[in-house]
Amino acid sequence: MATARGNRELQQKSKAALQTCTDPVERLRLKCLSRGASGIKGIGRQFKIMDDDNSRSLDKKEFAKGINDFGVDMSKSEVEEVFSLLDKDNSGVLDFDEFLAALRPPMNATRRGLIKQAFRKLDKTGDGVITIEDLKGVYNCKKHPKYINGEWTEDQILRKFLDSFDSPDDKDGTVTQDEFVNYYSGVSASIDSDVYFTLMMNNAWNLDGSADRYQKRGVRVA
Repeated sequence: MATARGNRELQQKSKAALQTCTDPVERLRLKCLSRGASGIKGIGRQFKIMDDDNSRSLDKKEFAKGINDFGVDMSKSEVEEVFSLLDKDNSGVLDFDEFLAALRPPMNATRRGLIKQAFRKLDKTGDGVITIEDLKGVYNCKKHPKYINGEWTEDQILRKFLDSFDSPDDKDGTVTQDEFVNYYSGVSASIDSDVYFTLMMNNAWNLDGSADRYQKRGVRVA
């Protein structure tokens, strides 16, 4: 997860970059990231809410409404320019997945691989969706302060974790791979060093198995 400090730095860096950025798509990306690591995830959720017919596509009117509903400050001409740039085949419709892929901050293969590896580890059933049942045995709740003091159950803590990937108005208790990637693309943008990003992902999800090795040696792992 993004640290509070990392979020503040990302917000400051994005707002500063907006002062000189002229590329319309990059400006939309920076406006999302100026909200912190969850900005890309948030706009992805906003458009998912609007996709009532599950077509995974947006016309110009839907695109403009989504931008407005998400609260991104863009003029009508800016929105139309972004739409035109992304509508490469001039069909008048944006493919939802292609739009999010274009909006995510660039990531190298190492970072993309770590994010996908973490998702596969969490998605124990392999159905492409992370649920509370998937998290049990993977996400350790026992050291959470509210579990220790008896205020929350394990299921409540796991649901709270899943909610961190959702938008405030659409907490469905599940996380798709797209939502997971959208979130971590924002986290990635807050971390300059590949080494630190790798360390963060390994510490969060034990991707390299180091925690298991330490436990076998009798070393206590937090």
